[in-house]
Amino acid sequence: MKKQLLIAALVLGFAQRNALAQDDRPRDRNGPQQYSITQAVSDAAQLHTIAFDGLAFLTGNFALDTFLPPGKVSDYFGFQYMRDIDAAKGGHNTSFLTRIANNMLAVLNDRQKAQLVTLGQLQEKNIRTFAEERLPLIKAFRRNLEGDIPSSSRGLDREAVMKYSADLYKLDSWLAYQRASLTGSIIRSLDMQQKAALAKLKFGDFRTWPDIPEQLDKRTMSHEVNVAVMTYASEMFSWYSGSIEADTYFCPERHGMYFGGFGMKTAPAMGKQNYSISTSLTGDSGEAFLATLSDSQRKLITDLPDLQRKDLAEIVTIRRSIANELRRFLNGETASRDRVLLLSHRYGELDGEMSYLYATAFARVGKTLTPAQKAKLTGMRTINPSEPKGPFLYSDPIPVPSLGNTDFFFGIPKTQS
Repeated sequence: MKKQLLIAALVLGFAQRNALAQDDRPRDRNGPQQYSITQAVSDAAQLHTIAFDGLAFLTGNFALDTFLPPGKVSDYFGFQYMRDIDAAKGGHNTSFLTRIANNMLAVLNDRQKAQLVTLGQLQEKNIRTFAEERLPLIKAFRRNLEGDIPSSSRGLDREAVMKYSADLYKLDSWLAYQRASLTGSIIRSLDMQQKAALAKLKFGDFRTWPDIPEQLDKRTMSHEVNVAVMTYASEMFSWYSGSIEADTYFCPERHGMYFGGFGMKTAPAMGKQNYSISTSLTGDSGEAFLATLSDSQRKLITDLPDLQRKDLAEIVTIRRSIANELRRFLNGETASRDRVLLLSHRYGELDGEMSYLYATAFARVGKTLTPAQKAKLTGMRTINPSEPKGPFLYSDPIPVPSLGNTDFFFGIPKTQS
Protein backbone atom coordinates (compact mmCIF):
# COMPACT_ATOMS: atom_id res chain seq x y z
CA MET A 1 0.00 0.00 0.00
CA LYS A 2 2.80 2.45 0.89
CA LYS A 3 4.54 1.70 -2.39
CA GLN A 4 1.35 2.41 -4.35
CA LEU A 5 0.88 5.72 -2.55
CA LEU A 6 4.49 6.68 -3.26
CA ILE A 7 4.14 5.95 -6.96
CA ALA A 8 0.89 7.92 -7.14
CA ALA A 9 2.53 10.85 -5.39
CA LEU A 10 5.47 10.83 -7.81
CA VAL A 11 3.19 10.87 -10.85
CA LEU A 12 0.89 13.52 -9.41
CA GLY A 13 3.83 15.62 -8.30
CA PHE A 14 5.33 15.63 -11.79
CA ALA A 15 2.06 16.72 -13.35
CA GLN A 16 1.54 19.46 -10.79
CA ARG A 17 5.05 20.83 -11.24
CA ASN A 18 4.69 21.04 -14.99
CA ALA A 19 1.06 22.07 -15.53
CA LEU A 20 0.64 25.64 -16.73
CA ALA A 21 -1.93 27.00 -14.29
CA GLN A 22 -4.41 24.23 -15.04
CA ASP A 23 -4.87 20.49 -15.41
CA ASP A 24 -3.96 20.03 -19.06
CA ARG A 25 -5.66 16.73 -19.68
CA PRO A 26 -8.69 17.01 -22.02
CA ARG A 27 -11.27 15.72 -19.55
CA ASP A 28 -15.06 15.81 -19.33
CA ARG A 29 -16.07 18.58 -16.99
CA ASN A 30 -19.04 20.79 -16.29
CA GLY A 31 -17.24 24.00 -17.21
CA PRO A 32 -15.94 25.11 -20.63
CA GLN A 33 -12.58 23.84 -21.83
CA GLN A 34 -9.70 26.26 -22.36
CA TYR A 35 -7.79 24.79 -25.26
CA SER A 36 -4.78 26.61 -26.67
CA ILE A 37 -1.29 26.08 -27.99
CA THR A 38 -0.01 26.79 -24.49
CA GLN A 39 -2.13 23.95 -23.14
CA ALA A 40 -1.18 21.61 -26.00
CA VAL A 41 2.58 22.00 -25.53
CA SER A 42 2.54 22.07 -21.72
CA ASP A 43 4.54 19.35 -20.00
CA ALA A 44 1.47 17.82 -18.37
CA ALA A 45 -0.50 17.52 -21.63
CA GLN A 46 2.51 16.16 -23.46
CA LEU A 47 3.43 13.69 -20.71
CA HIS A 48 -0.08 12.22 -20.51
CA THR A 49 -0.22 11.86 -24.28
CA ILE A 50 3.25 10.32 -24.56
CA ALA A 51 2.45 7.91 -21.71
CA PHE A 52 -0.79 6.93 -23.43
CA ASP A 53 1.13 6.25 -26.65
CA GLY A 54 3.61 4.18 -24.64
CA LEU A 55 0.80 2.06 -23.26
CA ALA A 56 -0.70 1.63 -26.73
CA PHE A 57 2.66 0.73 -28.28
CA LEU A 58 3.70 -1.78 -25.62
CA THR A 59 0.31 -3.55 -25.61
CA GLY A 60 -0.46 -3.28 -29.33
CA ASN A 61 0.96 -4.45 -32.62
CA PHE A 62 2.02 -3.17 -36.04
CA ALA A 63 -1.53 -3.27 -37.40
CA LEU A 64 -2.94 -1.07 -34.64
CA ASP A 65 0.01 1.33 -34.94
CA THR A 66 -1.05 2.12 -38.52
CA PHE A 67 -4.46 3.59 -37.67
CA LEU A 68 -4.64 7.32 -38.49
CA PRO A 69 -7.75 9.54 -38.71
CA PRO A 70 -7.73 11.29 -42.13
CA GLY A 71 -8.20 14.68 -40.46
CA LYS A 72 -4.70 14.54 -38.95
CA VAL A 73 -3.18 15.13 -42.39
CA SER A 74 -2.59 18.68 -43.73
CA ASP A 75 -4.24 20.12 -40.64
CA TYR A 76 -3.76 23.88 -41.06
CA PHE A 77 -7.42 24.84 -41.37
CA GLY A 78 -8.65 25.17 -37.78
CA PHE A 79 -10.78 22.05 -37.70
CA GLN A 80 -9.05 20.46 -34.71
CA TYR A 81 -9.49 23.64 -32.68
CA MET A 82 -13.16 23.85 -33.64
CA ARG A 83 -13.56 20.24 -32.56
CA ASP A 84 -11.84 20.70 -29.21
CA ILE A 85 -13.59 23.92 -28.13
CA ASP A 86 -17.10 22.90 -29.19
CA ALA A 87 -19.58 24.41 -26.72
CA ALA A 88 -21.85 21.37 -26.94
CA LYS A 89 -18.91 18.98 -26.36
CA GLY A 90 -19.79 17.31 -29.63
CA GLY A 91 -16.32 17.58 -31.11
CA HIS A 92 -15.40 13.98 -30.43
CA ASN A 93 -18.67 12.53 -31.66
CA THR A 94 -18.52 10.54 -34.89
CA SER A 95 -21.23 12.76 -36.43
CA PHE A 96 -19.30 16.01 -35.88
CA LEU A 97 -17.38 16.12 -39.16
CA THR A 98 -20.22 14.66 -41.19
CA ARG A 99 -22.72 17.22 -39.98
CA ILE A 100 -20.64 20.34 -40.65
CA ALA A 101 -19.43 18.94 -43.98
CA ASN A 102 -23.00 18.34 -45.15
CA ASN A 103 -24.04 21.81 -44.01
CA MET A 104 -21.12 23.37 -45.88
CA LEU A 105 -21.88 21.36 -49.01
CA ALA A 106 -25.53 22.41 -48.82
CA VAL A 107 -24.42 26.05 -49.04
CA LEU A 108 -22.20 25.50 -52.08
CA ASN A 109 -23.56 25.52 -55.60
CA ASP A 110 -23.08 22.65 -58.04
CA ARG A 111 -19.99 24.20 -59.65
CA GLN A 112 -18.29 24.72 -56.30
CA LYS A 113 -19.06 21.18 -55.17
CA ALA A 114 -17.74 19.83 -58.46
CA GLN A 115 -14.47 21.68 -57.84
CA LEU A 116 -14.07 19.84 -54.53
CA VAL A 117 -14.70 16.50 -56.20
CA THR A 118 -12.11 17.33 -58.87
CA LEU A 119 -9.59 18.19 -56.14
CA GLY A 120 -10.33 14.90 -54.41
CA GLN A 121 -9.68 13.01 -57.62
CA LEU A 122 -6.46 14.98 -58.16
CA GLN A 123 -5.18 14.28 -54.65
CA GLU A 124 -6.43 10.71 -54.26
CA LYS A 125 -3.12 9.10 -55.23
CA ASN A 126 -0.95 11.35 -53.03
CA ILE A 127 -3.31 11.01 -50.08
CA ARG A 128 -2.93 7.25 -50.35
CA THR A 129 0.83 7.53 -50.85
CA PHE A 130 1.18 9.53 -47.64
CA ALA A 131 -0.53 6.77 -45.63
CA GLU A 132 1.48 4.03 -47.33
CA GLU A 133 4.79 5.81 -46.76
CA ARG A 134 4.14 5.91 -43.00
CA LEU A 135 4.17 2.12 -42.82
CA PRO A 136 7.93 1.43 -43.20
CA LEU A 137 8.70 3.85 -40.37
CA ILE A 138 6.08 2.18 -38.18
CA LYS A 139 7.62 -1.19 -38.98
CA ALA A 140 11.08 0.09 -38.02
CA PHE A 141 9.84 1.38 -34.67
CA ARG A 142 8.27 -1.97 -33.88
CA ARG A 143 11.40 -3.81 -35.00
CA ASN A 144 13.34 -1.68 -32.56
CA LEU A 145 10.93 -2.58 -29.76
CA GLU A 146 11.15 -6.28 -30.56
CA GLY A 147 14.95 -6.29 -30.81
CA ASP A 148 14.87 -7.13 -34.53
CA ILE A 149 17.94 -5.00 -35.26
CA PRO A 150 20.59 -5.64 -37.95
CA SER A 151 23.67 -7.24 -36.45
CA SER A 152 25.92 -4.37 -37.50
CA SER A 153 23.64 -1.69 -36.06
CA ARG A 154 23.38 -0.21 -32.59
CA GLY A 155 19.70 0.62 -33.03
CA LEU A 156 17.53 3.25 -34.66
CA ASP A 157 19.41 5.93 -36.53
CA ARG A 158 18.19 9.41 -35.55
CA GLU A 159 19.25 11.07 -38.81
CA ALA A 160 17.59 8.40 -40.96
CA VAL A 161 14.31 8.79 -39.09
CA MET A 162 14.44 12.59 -39.34
CA LYS A 163 15.20 12.52 -43.07
CA TYR A 164 12.38 10.10 -43.80
CA SER A 165 9.92 12.11 -41.73
CA ALA A 166 10.96 15.33 -43.52
CA ASP A 167 10.03 13.79 -46.87
CA LEU A 168 6.67 12.72 -45.49
CA TYR A 169 5.91 16.22 -44.28
CA LYS A 170 6.80 17.75 -47.65
CA LEU A 171 4.11 15.58 -49.21
CA ASP A 172 1.72 16.55 -46.43
CA SER A 173 2.31 20.25 -47.10
CA TRP A 174 1.86 19.87 -50.84
CA LEU A 175 -1.57 18.39 -50.16
CA ALA A 176 -2.33 21.32 -47.84
CA TYR A 177 -1.10 23.85 -50.41
CA GLN A 178 -3.33 22.46 -53.15
CA ARG A 179 -6.26 22.33 -50.74
CA ALA A 180 -5.77 25.93 -49.61
CA SER A 181 -5.46 27.18 -53.18
CA LEU A 182 -8.73 25.61 -54.29
CA THR A 183 -10.82 26.16 -51.17
CA GLY A 184 -9.55 29.73 -50.89
CA SER A 185 -10.80 30.35 -54.42
CA ILE A 186 -14.20 28.86 -53.60
CA ILE A 187 -14.50 30.93 -50.42
CA ARG A 188 -13.75 34.12 -52.36
CA SER A 189 -16.50 33.20 -54.83
CA LEU A 190 -19.24 32.89 -52.17
CA ASP A 191 -22.13 35.27 -52.77
CA MET A 192 -24.00 37.23 -50.11
CA GLN A 193 -26.74 34.62 -49.79
CA GLN A 194 -24.17 31.87 -49.19
CA LYS A 195 -22.33 33.99 -46.62
CA ALA A 196 -25.61 34.68 -44.82
CA ALA A 197 -26.32 30.95 -44.66
CA LEU A 198 -22.86 30.27 -43.25
CA ALA A 199 -23.30 32.98 -40.63
CA LYS A 200 -26.05 30.87 -39.05
CA LEU A 201 -23.57 28.04 -38.49
CA LYS A 202 -21.48 28.95 -35.47
CA PHE A 203 -17.80 28.04 -35.21
CA GLY A 204 -17.44 25.82 -32.16
CA ASP A 205 -21.14 25.20 -31.53
CA PHE A 206 -22.34 21.89 -32.89
CA ARG A 207 -25.89 22.76 -31.77
CA THR A 208 -26.26 25.36 -34.54
CA TRP A 209 -25.61 22.82 -37.29
CA PRO A 210 -28.84 21.18 -38.52
CA ASP A 211 -28.79 17.43 -39.00
CA ILE A 212 -29.38 17.33 -42.75
CA PRO A 213 -29.22 14.53 -45.35
CA GLU A 214 -25.99 13.64 -47.12
CA GLN A 215 -25.21 16.07 -49.91
CA LEU A 216 -23.02 13.84 -52.07
CA ASP A 217 -23.93 10.85 -54.20
CA LYS A 218 -21.27 8.38 -53.07
CA ARG A 219 -21.97 6.18 -56.07
CA THR A 220 -20.35 8.76 -58.37
CA MET A 221 -16.91 8.62 -56.73
CA SER A 222 -14.50 6.29 -54.99
CA HIS A 223 -14.59 5.90 -51.22
CA GLU A 224 -11.25 7.71 -50.94
CA VAL A 225 -12.51 10.70 -52.94
CA ASN A 226 -15.69 10.87 -50.89
CA VAL A 227 -13.66 10.95 -47.65
CA ALA A 228 -11.43 13.66 -49.10
CA VAL A 229 -14.34 15.85 -50.19
CA MET A 230 -16.06 15.55 -46.80
CA THR A 231 -12.76 16.54 -45.18
CA TYR A 232 -12.35 19.51 -47.53
CA ALA A 233 -15.89 20.70 -46.82
CA SER A 234 -15.58 20.47 -43.03
CA GLU A 235 -12.22 22.24 -43.05
CA MET A 236 -13.44 24.89 -45.48
CA PHE A 237 -16.00 25.92 -42.88
CA SER A 238 -13.50 25.98 -39.99
CA TRP A 239 -11.00 27.93 -42.13
CA TYR A 240 -13.61 30.46 -43.27
CA SER A 241 -15.06 30.93 -39.77
CA GLY A 242 -11.88 30.54 -37.74
CA SER A 243 -8.61 32.38 -37.27
CA ILE A 244 -4.85 32.07 -37.53
CA GLU A 245 -4.84 30.90 -33.90
CA ALA A 246 -7.22 28.07 -34.77
CA ASP A 247 -5.09 27.12 -37.79
CA THR A 248 -1.90 27.03 -35.73
CA TYR A 249 -3.43 24.98 -32.91
CA PHE A 250 -2.86 21.25 -32.61
CA CYS A 251 -3.96 18.71 -30.04
CA PRO A 252 -1.21 17.15 -27.87
CA GLU A 253 -1.43 13.86 -29.77
CA ARG A 254 -0.66 15.49 -33.15
CA HIS A 255 3.01 14.43 -33.24
CA GLY A 256 4.72 11.06 -33.17
CA MET A 257 1.63 9.40 -34.63
CA TYR A 258 3.24 5.98 -35.12
CA PHE A 259 2.66 4.20 -31.82
CA GLY A 260 -0.95 3.04 -31.82
CA GLY A 261 -2.59 5.75 -29.73
CA PHE A 262 -5.27 6.31 -32.35
CA GLY A 263 -5.59 2.55 -32.81
CA MET A 264 -6.52 2.24 -29.14
CA LYS A 265 -8.57 5.41 -28.79
CA THR A 266 -10.23 6.10 -32.14
CA ALA A 267 -10.47 2.77 -33.97
CA PRO A 268 -13.28 1.51 -31.68
CA ALA A 269 -15.48 4.40 -32.93
CA MET A 270 -15.26 3.44 -36.60
CA GLY A 271 -18.55 2.57 -38.21
CA LYS A 272 -20.59 3.58 -35.17
CA GLN A 273 -23.21 6.29 -35.48
CA ASN A 274 -23.37 9.05 -32.87
CA TYR A 275 -20.49 7.53 -30.88
CA SER A 276 -18.52 9.83 -28.58
CA ILE A 277 -14.85 9.11 -27.96
CA SER A 278 -13.88 9.47 -24.32
CA THR A 279 -11.97 12.69 -23.64
CA SER A 280 -10.56 11.36 -20.37
CA LEU A 281 -9.10 8.13 -21.78
CA THR A 282 -5.71 9.60 -22.69
CA GLY A 283 -5.08 11.25 -19.31
CA ASP A 284 -6.42 8.42 -17.18
CA SER A 285 -4.63 5.67 -19.11
CA GLY A 286 -1.40 7.67 -19.28
CA GLU A 287 -1.39 8.08 -15.51
CA ALA A 288 -2.12 4.40 -14.97
CA PHE A 289 0.73 3.48 -17.30
CA LEU A 290 3.21 5.65 -15.41
CA ALA A 291 2.04 4.30 -12.07
CA THR A 292 2.77 0.74 -13.24
CA LEU A 293 6.40 1.47 -14.08
CA SER A 294 9.39 1.35 -11.77
CA ASP A 295 11.23 4.58 -10.92
CA SER A 296 13.91 3.99 -13.55
CA GLN A 297 11.38 2.99 -16.22
CA ARG A 298 9.16 5.96 -15.42
CA LYS A 299 12.06 8.38 -15.71
CA LEU A 300 12.59 7.33 -19.33
CA ILE A 301 9.08 8.61 -20.05
CA THR A 302 8.96 11.64 -17.77
CA ASP A 303 12.24 12.91 -19.26
CA LEU A 304 10.68 13.13 -22.74
CA PRO A 305 8.82 16.48 -22.34
CA ASP A 306 12.11 18.15 -21.51
CA LEU A 307 14.03 16.38 -24.29
CA GLN A 308 11.50 17.51 -26.92
CA ARG A 309 10.90 21.00 -25.56
CA LYS A 310 13.03 22.86 -28.11
CA ASP A 311 11.63 20.88 -31.03
CA LEU A 312 8.05 21.47 -29.91
CA ALA A 313 8.59 25.22 -29.56
CA GLU A 314 10.01 25.39 -33.08
CA ILE A 315 7.06 23.37 -34.39
CA VAL A 316 4.64 26.00 -33.06
CA THR A 317 6.57 28.73 -34.88
CA ILE A 318 6.63 26.72 -38.11
CA ARG A 319 2.93 25.88 -37.97
CA ARG A 320 2.06 29.54 -37.52
CA SER A 321 4.26 30.51 -40.47
CA ILE A 322 2.71 27.86 -42.72
CA ALA A 323 -0.82 28.82 -41.63
CA ASN A 324 -0.12 32.50 -42.31
CA GLU A 325 1.25 31.68 -45.73
CA LEU A 326 -1.74 29.51 -46.70
CA ARG A 327 -4.19 32.21 -45.55
CA ARG A 328 -2.87 34.41 -48.35
CA PHE A 329 -5.17 32.41 -50.63
CA LEU A 330 -8.16 33.73 -48.69
CA ASN A 331 -7.12 37.29 -49.60
CA GLY A 332 -6.78 36.62 -53.31
CA GLU A 333 -3.00 36.39 -53.11
CA THR A 334 -0.77 33.43 -53.98
CA ALA A 335 1.02 31.65 -51.18
CA SER A 336 4.65 30.71 -51.76
CA ARG A 337 4.81 27.01 -52.53
CA ASP A 338 8.58 26.93 -52.00
CA ARG A 339 8.27 28.55 -48.57
CA VAL A 340 5.54 26.13 -47.47
CA LEU A 341 7.56 23.11 -48.64
CA LEU A 342 10.75 24.36 -47.00
CA LEU A 343 9.03 25.00 -43.68
CA SER A 344 7.33 21.62 -43.85
CA HIS A 345 10.62 19.84 -44.50
CA ARG A 346 11.93 21.28 -41.24
CA TYR A 347 8.64 20.43 -39.50
CA GLY A 348 9.12 16.84 -40.56
CA GLU A 349 12.67 16.73 -39.23
CA LEU A 350 11.43 17.93 -35.84
CA ASP A 351 8.55 15.47 -35.69
CA GLY A 352 10.95 12.73 -36.76
CA GLU A 353 13.34 13.58 -33.96
CA MET A 354 10.53 13.54 -31.41
CA SER A 355 9.29 10.22 -32.78
CA TYR A 356 12.81 8.81 -32.52
CA LEU A 357 12.94 9.87 -28.86
CA TYR A 358 9.59 8.20 -28.16
CA ALA A 359 10.50 4.98 -29.97
CA THR A 360 13.81 4.72 -28.17
CA ALA A 361 12.32 5.33 -24.72
CA PHE A 362 9.39 2.96 -25.29
CA ALA A 363 11.76 0.21 -26.42
CA ARG A 364 13.97 0.64 -23.35
CA VAL A 365 10.93 0.41 -21.09
CA GLY A 366 9.55 -2.57 -22.98
CA LYS A 367 12.76 -4.55 -22.62
CA THR A 368 12.74 -4.19 -18.83
CA LEU A 369 9.08 -4.93 -18.06
CA THR A 370 8.47 -7.78 -15.65
CA PRO A 371 5.82 -10.44 -16.41
CA ALA A 372 3.60 -8.86 -13.74
CA GLN A 373 3.95 -5.42 -15.32
CA LYS A 374 3.17 -6.79 -18.78
CA ALA A 375 0.05 -8.48 -17.49
CA LYS A 376 -1.12 -5.33 -15.75
CA LEU A 377 -0.54 -3.15 -18.80
CA THR A 378 -2.33 -5.62 -21.05
CA GLY A 379 -5.27 -5.54 -18.68
CA MET A 380 -5.58 -1.77 -19.17
CA ARG A 381 -6.40 -2.27 -22.82
CA THR A 382 -10.04 -2.96 -23.62
CA ILE A 383 -10.26 -5.52 -26.39
CA ASN A 384 -13.46 -5.91 -28.40
CA PRO A 385 -13.38 -8.91 -30.80
CA SER A 386 -15.69 -7.07 -33.21
CA GLU A 387 -13.33 -4.12 -33.70
CA PRO A 388 -11.29 -3.97 -36.94
CA LYS A 389 -7.79 -5.37 -36.53
CA GLY A 390 -5.95 -3.63 -39.39
CA PRO A 391 -3.47 -2.87 -40.78
CA PHE A 392 -5.12 0.35 -41.85
CA LEU A 393 -4.83 2.84 -44.65
CA TYR A 394 -5.92 5.75 -42.49
CA SER A 395 -9.02 4.19 -40.92
CA ASP A 396 -9.79 1.57 -43.58
CA PRO A 397 -8.56 -2.02 -43.02
CA ILE A 398 -6.21 -3.30 -45.73
CA PRO A 399 -4.33 -6.56 -46.38
CA VAL A 400 -0.92 -6.84 -44.73
CA PRO A 401 1.40 -4.87 -47.05
CA SER A 402 4.84 -5.83 -48.29
CA LEU A 403 7.14 -3.10 -47.01
CA GLY A 404 10.54 -4.21 -48.21
CA ASN A 405 13.78 -3.81 -46.31
CA THR A 406 13.72 -1.24 -43.51
CA ASP A 407 17.35 -1.68 -42.39
CA PHE A 408 18.18 1.86 -43.53
CA PHE A 409 16.32 3.15 -40.46
CA PHE A 410 19.07 1.47 -38.44
CA GLY A 411 21.93 3.18 -40.23
CA ILE A 412 22.50 0.46 -42.83
CA PRO A 413 23.00 1.94 -46.32
CA LYS A 414 20.41 0.67 -48.79
CA THR A 415 23.19 -0.68 -51.01
CA GLN A 416 24.15 -3.04 -48.15
CA SER A 417 20.58 -4.08 -47.25
